[in-house]
Amino acid sequence: MAYTTIDEATSSSCSPSIKASRWSNHVFLSFRGEDTRQGFTDHLFASLERRGIKTFKDDHDLKRGEVISLELNNAIEDSMFAIIILSPNYASSTWCLDELKKIVECSKSFGQIVFPIFYGVDPSDVRHQRGGFCEAFRKHEEKFSKDRMKVERWRDALREVAGYSGWDSKGRLVVSSFSFFIYVDSIDRTFVAIWFEIVVAVALQTLMIL
Repeated sequence: MAYTTIDEATSSSCSPSIKASRWSNHVFLSFRGEDTRQGFTDHLFASLERRGIKTFKDDHDLKRGEVISLELNNAIEDSMFAIIILSPNYASSTWCLDELKKIVECSKSFGQIVFPIFYGVDPSDVRHQRGGFCEAFRKHEEKFSKDRMKVERWRDALREVAGYSGWDSKGRLVVSSFSFFIYVDSIDRTFVAIWFEIVVAVALQTLMIL
């Protein structure tokens, strides 16, 4: 299988409405470091980079502060795809939730393609904020009692992403009513390459936990 560079993808594979100069990254990775950095996320990042798929991965758990930076906002906007690794502690991070909200905004505003991976969580628990997600939002509502709309926007973003097609950590494809393949005609080579690398990473993770 031939893989494309970012210049090739934006100049020859994208739809006419997508400008070649727009993208700085093929992929933006959103993840909760304490859940997945040492293992799945690092493996997926390295695998994508080896294929020439330019990927933005920020180890933001190592930084101080709770407000998402302008740099990260720009990185999300400048990425053709977003991969969201929804893990048990993802919703406990306001930083992750701000990333998620921004990704959903980009998906709606200019068609950024989103790949969710349900890593050790059930999509229905993400959608309805049950289990660990319920506890995380209980704390957020206490902390942001004077800004309930912020918390509700995070909830809306989680519900939205939980309805997308994606993968769970057992290697099973979670399919929504809309198939990823509706995008293949416009950015097929990069799309197929990213699809392949996610499948490989999920399969390897599955083998590790068996």
